[in-house]
Amino acid sequence: MKDEKNMMPDSVLIKEIKQKTAEWNIDNITRTNAYFRFFKRHPDIGWSFLASMVSRNGGWNMCDLEGAIFPHLLKPAARKQLFLTYERANWLIFHDVFPQLLLYHYSTKMNRPLFHLLKQFRVSSFMQKEWPVFWEKQDSRRLTAALIINEQNVIQNPIIDHPIYKHKVFLSPEFFLQDWMHFSCVLFPTCGGELYGASVSGFRKVSNRIELGKRLAKILFHPRLFPHFLEFAERTAHTGSRHDFEQYFKQKVPRQTPYLRATYPVIEHNRHEYSDWSKGRLFPGPGLFLPAKEKGPIHLTDWYIAKRDQLYLMVAFKKAFALDWKL
Repeated sequence: MKDEKNMMPDSVLIKEIKQKTAEWNIDNITRTNAYFRFFKRHPDIGWSFLASMVSRNGGWNMCDLEGAIFPHLLKPAARKQLFLTYERANWLIFHDVFPQLLLYHYSTKMNRPLFHLLKQFRVSSFMQKEWPVFWEKQDSRRLTAALIINEQNVIQNPIIDHPIYKHKVFLSPEFFLQDWMHFSCVLFPTCGGELYGASVSGFRKVSNRIELGKRLAKILFHPRLFPHFLEFAERTAHTGSRHDFEQYFKQKVPRQTPYLRATYPVIEHNRHEYSDWSKGRLFPGPGLFLPAKEKGPIHLTDWYIAKRDQLYLMVAFKKAFALDWKL
């Protein structure tokens, strides 16, 4: 008798994927864990581990807004707007990409490609072409690059270029302050208390964020470093607090950022408008999928500690002189 999953009608499969995606797209914690669980089940999809580690950074950035520093520098309305921007962008990416991952999962279960169903989830025509290429050639690096290109384009119009987000967030002094204060940097911690990563300048430009994603993938899957990052992900529950990784520092530090679920409510999202970002666009040749070039140091432990101390000094200075200002 054939496996019951092999007999599943497309309509049932589509419904199941939509339900699972909604179930795991609740908040930053569920998304982070879902990406990592998927990677452990399908280690050939390296992008899923990258997404999990970047999602951890998203949670830390959110909780920073209510931690020991930003409440002294940003007004509540500004902090709320920044949180909602992080949350919306993360929700949109998961909403787009997790059906793709689940279709791959079921394709492996049924031993046949199911990528003709991608259009049912309004996935870009760019990725509708890339998944069959991966199925045939099993080129994980190319798929990782394709998913990075896709995710950054998915959020470009609805988030980065959206008039409300553009003026209230990305062109605001609050965003430039937070950007300067190192939170544009994505960190990959180890259980030995070391930090690696990379940062982006010109965040609003999609090509810059794609290049950052490629650099991060190169760091994350470096043969010498990857086992340490994997150990951290396996051993360390994601709470949204930077203490998740600061607990491993050689010099003990108190927890200065709160837990995400003790800080923020679950946000209800909807998506009523869809557009295929890749429709009508011409893409360059194989260079599109080349790994990123080296750019600056990737070992950031000392830099991070120095920047953190800088921030505390700024807050202490503000308190000492009773400066009554917030952006």
